Amino acid sequence: MSKISRFIFATIVVLCGTMTAFAGQDEVNGHAYFTQEELPNMVNFLPPPPEFESSRFAADQTQYLWGIRQRQDEERAAMAIRDAVYGMQTIIQEFCPILGLMITKEDTPELYTLLQDVGATCDSISNRAKEKYMRTRPFVYYNQQTLVPEQEEEHITNGSYPSGHTVLGWTMALLMSDINPAVADALLARGYEYGQSRVIAGYHWQSDVDAGRLGASVLYAKLQGNERFRDQLAKAQQEFRDKTQGSSRVKEVIVPVGTSRAYTITGVPATSETRGIIIQDGKKMLRP
Repeated sequence: MSKISRFIFATIVVLCGTMTAFAGQDEVNGHAYFTQEELPNMVNFLPPPPEFESSRFAADQTQYLWGIRQRQDEERAAMAIRDAVYGMQTIIQEFCPILGLMITKEDTPELYTLLQDVGATCDSISNRAKEKYMRTRPFVYYNQQTLVPEQEEEHITNGSYPSGHTVLGWTMALLMSDINPAVADALLARGYEYGQSRVIAGYHWQSDVDAGRLGASVLYAKLQGNERFRDQLAKAQQEFRDKTQGSSRVKEVIVPVGTSRAYTITGVPATSETRGIIIQDGKKMLRP
């Protein structure tokens, strides 16, 4: 991309972020624990994104090629496509089988409210940094199609640094680890892959994703000082214990009806090589 093209791109500024699946002040979208002004400003603690043609940018380019190669793995590519849908439903579908309990508004209202409100808080922390740097996304830089082409138009004018999807995924991994610490490793592994999905899909550079994880960690630390958050977390933890009858470990993973994805008995996504007892379509199966 020429310098002129980059300049033109940089002038196309979107005043509002695109991550609005949680934001709002109603029961559908949740009630954020902080306003954008009350949240730490990522511009003040993140380094600027790598300059084009720098050694740090060369690392980003290498990771972009890695992401392209990952698309050859059908299962990993499918995960990246699912992760591209920003919002509550994706978080529930991808993380709850590992958590060990399917969260719904009707059956687990305290957990559902917690996820909604934390998700709404995630929406705006990255906006100021995105607007300041307006970093060109990799699919624009290379003029190549992403794994999710239907989302390209809305992302062209939205800055790449840091990754808002990663802020959401890593925050939710930290949150659910506090709800069921027994499977924290698996939840954090899935949260990590949620961020890597953005590289694989072609929407973010690796440094965008790394910055998103840092922002999520700062956000989650900030939440610890919020009384409403602490109260809701305590209610959600108790609800989880009640629903799982006090068990701290997953005994049977609850999988959404109709899914063809398989999970191990501890909630880790199974691959074609996984042997032993797995959960698929809500049923236990033995894979010899």
